[in-house]
Amino acid sequence: MNDALEVWIDQELCTGDGICVQYAPEVFELDIDGLAYVKSGEDELLQSPGAVTPVPLPLLQDVVDSVKDCPGDCIHVRRVSDSVEVYGPDAD
Repeated sequence: MNDALEVWIDQELCTGDGICVQYAPEVFELDIDGLAYVKSGEDELLQSPGAVTPVPLPLLQDVVDSVKDCPGDCIHVRRVSDSVEVYGPDAD
């Protein structure tokens, strides 16, 4: 897969388990509300609903593992080019 990918979290489904942070702390972070959010490339917590961040290629497997092990099924990874979800609850 050569397409650029981006990831976002549906906080309404987040259970706050922090599994995503364990796999990819460069991409995910738990906030004081106990929910997970994505971070920008500059390590800034992105708290607006539906905020997305690029998936760095070296961290792709860690992000995919986060998606697979997330108990809330709230992590979505989609292609930037066409917004098709490739990993997550809405992926084919």
